Amino acid sequence: MEDGFLPAAPRSEAELEAAARTVADISAGALVPDRMPAIYLGHGAPPLVDDELWVTQLAAWAGALPRPRAILMISAHWEQAPLTFGATSGGVPLVYGFYGFPERYYQTTYPAPAAPELAEAVRTLLAPVEDVVEQPERGLDHGAYVPLLVMYPEANVPVLQVSMPSLDPQRLLEVGARLRPLRDEGVLVIGSGFLTHGLPYLRDFRTDAPPPAWSAEFDHWAAETLARGDVGELTRFLDIPSAPYAHPTTEHFAPLFVTLGAGDAAAAVTPISGYYLGLSKRSIQIP
Repeated sequence: MEDGFLPAAPRSEAELEAAARTVADISAGALVPDRMPAIYLGHGAPPLVDDELWVTQLAAWAGALPRPRAILMISAHWEQAPLTFGATSGGVPLVYGFYGFPERYYQTTYPAPAAPELAEAVRTLLAPVEDVVEQPERGLDHGAYVPLLVMYPEANVPVLQVSMPSLDPQRLLEVGARLRPLRDEGVLVIGSGFLTHGLPYLRDFRTDAPPPAWSAEFDHWAAETLARGDVGELTRFLDIPSAPYAHPTTEHFAPLFVTLGAGDAAAAVTPISGYYLGLSKRSIQIP
């Protein structure tokens, strides 16, 4: 419990294998030939790398996807206007923007190569709708590198992280739509957040804690709305009664809209569902 979380009971090998097969089958069944999907995932806190079920699920998801030529990352932990590029040369550094965790989490490295060619392509695609600036010293935050540690542990896929210029759903949908052509060039577009993120309202810090009512209700609403492909309703998420508890601030839901804009939302599938600390880790893939 050194990080304040109570770990879940160990999973059996058969349970982990079944979880991996489920994720891989769902993901592979939704792929379109010669096109990378766009995904939205729950990135977890740094201790995600110690959760054997989640690690198994994320690794199986990456294994089911075509190998990306590059990764474009939009994380809940970087909102900055105008839209800003992180590091585009050398090895991409990390940002340890979290507090109160054991020292070992601050020693993590993920020396992914930069993606300058992707940066130029993104700049060109967004030019009609967004001003773009660069922040060369800005590295990957934990919303970016924590899932990548599991999905692409060799750190040999070029990565570009860009900021969200706003939390407005319509603006982020437009950003995603402009980025859609990148998927035909082998770029994996990742929106990284958390489907529910009401940290101030958690009372049970077991990693396998049952979800509070507000978390389960918001997750159920999101699952039904995604199944209908109703992007308009998703943009009105603040009207949901549980929203003030599920998202007292909205930055962890916002990356979903970039993902939705970058693909066919009506065909979204959910390779990963369930809860971590009672928060929904529902993660989606869009062809």
